[in-house]
This record gives sequence, structure tokens and C-alpha cells, in this order.
Amino acid sequence: MGDREIDQQLVERAQHGDKHAFELLVVKYQRKLGRLLSRFIRNPTEVEDVVQEAFIKAYRALPSFRGDSAFYTWLYRIGINAAKNYLVSEGRRPPTTTEFDSEEAEGFEDAEQLRNINTPENELMSKQVAETVNKAMDTLPEELKTAITLREIEGLSYEEIANTMNCPIGTVRSRIFRARETIAEKLRPLLGTDIDTRW
Repeated sequence: MGDREIDQQLVERAQHGDKHAFELLVVKYQRKLGRLLSRFIRNPTEVEDVVQEAFIKAYRALPSFRGDSAFYTWLYRIGINAAKNYLVSEGRRPPTTTEFDSEEAEGFEDAEQLRNINTPENELMSKQVAETVNKAMDTLPEELKTAITLREIEGLSYEEIANTMNCPIGTVRSRIFRARETIAEKLRPLLGTDIDTRW
């Protein structure tokens, strides 16, 4: 039995009033959701609060969960919305993005190099590179940051990201493309790569 099926069983039990089943889902996804939201909210205490709020919202919305998407996709959507609402309430809303030509993003094949930047084995992985990547991530518009985080940190497929973000796959591809380009642009001076080098 796969993860999705196990989650679905726990959700069904929780929907029938089994609080322990929902607690198991909280235990399973609390840290993962916290890691995701920490890309948007830097203060660990604030992240904890927003994660807790996301689970409360998920619990209240559980009767309406039909299993059309995986539970964690549904939960991430709630978590991202909770983080956005939190940032708005704190007056820290990141700027919105403009759309980008998704066809250009389709031809973006050499992204593996950038994707591997977070692996310890990568010889380029120095403290300076990590700091540059994090600073670049912090400057990204909300939609780009969400897309690249779900793809590179959480490992979601384009389809799962499209479900989570409620947008077409082409939009997801263009957002990830733009995020990678922005990060690559910041890394170029550090790595001494040519302006025409594609990541």
C-alpha cells in the first residue's frame, strides 16, 4: 500500500471522528510542512504558529476533502494560503509576478545543474553559494518562490505543483524557469559563468 492510500485511509477514519487518525497525519507532515513554510516565513516560532493554523484549517475542512488530490497536496495548498495570509496580516506581502512565456520554459533543459546545487556532493556547494541561493530565493515574487520550493525542496511533480497552486502546468513550468533564471543570474558573478550559459 502506497503513501497516498495510507493517507486516504487515515483521512477517512478522521472524517468519521477518529482524532487519533488525524494526529497521525499531523505527526507525518508537521516537519515537512514546516520546512516548506520556512522558505516564506523566516522566524521559526512564526512558522510553528502558521503550521499549527494550517492543520486546524485542514481539520475543519476535512469533511470537504474528497481525495481528488493527494492529502499532502491539499494540505500544502492550505499551508501556503495560511502563510500568504500571515504575511499579508504582517504587512510583508511579497510582490506579485508577471506572466512569462511558457514555451520558452519548455526549452529549458539544462536545469539539472541548478537542481543539484543543494546536494552535499556538488563541488560548487560552498557556504557562499548557499547564501547566494537563499538570498536570491528571498527576492523572488511569491508565485515563483512557491513553485521552485515545491519542485526543488519538496520534490513535487509539475502536475502536483499545478494542483497545489491551482494553475495550469504551463504556468508552473514558466514560474520554475523564471525562478531558476533569477537564481542563476545571482550566481553568475560568484561562479564566473558566461552570461550565455544556460542552467
